[in-house]
Amino acid sequence: MKLFTAQEITTLINGELIGNCNDQINAPEQIEKAVKGNITFIGNSKYAKLWENSQASIAIVYEGIKITPEENKAFIKVKNPDLAMAILLEAFEPESPYFETEIHPTAVIDKTSKLGKGCKIGANSYIGKNVVLGDNVTIYPNVSVFDDTTIGNETVVWSGTVIRERSIIGSHCIFHTNVSIGADGFGYRPSNDGRGLVKIIHIGNVVIGNAVEIGANSCVDRGKFSSTILGDGCKIDNLVQIGHNSVLGRCCIMAGSSGLAGSVTLGDGVIIGGSASIKDHVTIHSGAKVGAGSGVIADVAAGKTVVGYPACDSREKMKQWVALRKLARN
Repeated sequence: MKLFTAQEITTLINGELIGNCNDQINAPEQIEKAVKGNITFIGNSKYAKLWENSQASIAIVYEGIKITPEENKAFIKVKNPDLAMAILLEAFEPESPYFETEIHPTAVIDKTSKLGKGCKIGANSYIGKNVVLGDNVTIYPNVSVFDDTTIGNETVVWSGTVIRERSIIGSHCIFHTNVSIGADGFGYRPSNDGRGLVKIIHIGNVVIGNAVEIGANSCVDRGKFSSTILGDGCKIDNLVQIGHNSVLGRCCIMAGSSGLAGSVTLGDGVIIGGSASIKDHVTIHSGAKVGAGSGVIADVAAGKTVVGYPACDSREKMKQWVALRKLARN
């Protein structure tokens, strides 16, 4: 168990300690569930009223919130509680699953593959022909990495993930459970006789930048030709679909169950809310935001926020909703 004093935590998150607490802190916890020895977070004034009855020993508090310390209950003022929480959670992070041997004897590794220093490959994983793994890549059990794929240094691939042939993966990426990288895109056309569908073969690949994280059960399809591209620092939630030949800029965020059809372009720093869907060949320019559940059928200008189905400017959509409510009352 990891233990920290109040002063150690204050130094770690660069905060200001108010009050005194002699308890050793053993875990972070929600303010309603916290017990003695726990540290909690108050990032919004609506939660400040819970402090008095909380059993937490310490709270990390946004500097604009007014609360008072109590006997052996202190708080630490910070400018950004969310970032402070991220630092603290990293400090309390448990050890990763243990590898008894770096390369499990049941792993199948093609003789033409190249493994960097310190690579770990779990039980029943498959590393195909001409695969190149950088230094300190971690492949958990039951992962498949197919031919001619390259994976950069320090990347972590969790169980059940399949990385198809010719994929290019950057360094310091994280792929969570059951991610699919580089499967065929979705493309069919009616046959000439009108009695069936003709499958359009996709012969491109997927290129993923550095420090990209992809959540469980998400899919990134390969290009019809050329590449599906995810830029450096993109963060993809669970159950996300990224269609063939889509191109994401740097540090884009896609929340759970959202999806891009084929050939969508996202600029840098685009944020896509949960369950939003983006039509094929649409461009969403840098800094734009798409609200949860929205359906985007046209290009979105840089910095604009769109909501609704079909999506439009958020302020215009709010006016429409107000008008509809007024109409319903009449």
